[in-house]
Amino acid sequence: MITRSFGSGSPVTLVAHGLGATPGEARIPASGLPGTRVVVTLPSHGDAPDAPEGYWDYGRIAADLTSVPADQAVGVSLGAGALVRVLSREPDRFARVALLLPAVLDQPRPSFTLQQLSDLTVGPPAYVTERRAALSRLEAAASQLPGQVAVADASVLSAVTVPVLVIGAVGDPLHPEDVAEETAAAFPAGELWLVDSPAPMITHRTEVRHRLTSFFGG
Repeated sequence: MITRSFGSGSPVTLVAHGLGATPGEARIPASGLPGTRVVVTLPSHGDAPDAPEGYWDYGRIAADLTSVPADQAVGVSLGAGALVRVLSREPDRFARVALLLPAVLDQPRPSFTLQQLSDLTVGPPAYVTERRAALSRLEAAASQLPGQVAVADASVLSAVTVPVLVIGAVGDPLHPEDVAEETAAAFPAGELWLVDSPAPMITHRTEVRHRLTSFFGG
């Protein structure tokens, strides 16, 4: 895993991307946040080395994320699931957490193929090309992640008393809105925002940025 820091000072925000995220895509949730943003690049992404055998496990990714000192955190999809695992082990690890497009909580997600991920990619042509190239390195992830859960029992998250913002999408088959609803409900201070779009990080980027800035400034 590689980390890159942007900005300076406090607070320090950890940013964990989703599966197949391009370098530019990984930085989107950090845009506009005050202080220092530490954006991770997971193995087999960007300029990070290929993942070692057996890497694609929420517990192992969570362990990588906990190696980064941070006051608060935001995770997208795979990164959101890994942060849920972190919170299940260390409920007070962060002062605030935002979980964008969670794909799984305590029930396994359906199997998916890299071709499905590629076919669902939308956006400017240059982004689509870059995203599809990124996915070509993730065959092991596509075979290992289905069947896994972020936590075995969502009730353990009742110990997490810090504010948790969950941003879900309507109509995204890879990130079902019911998973977002269940994730928000699992946290005592959980807040849910469902965006009426299957690709809110593209169609509602400005609104997502404002919501994150407001949440972390709260």
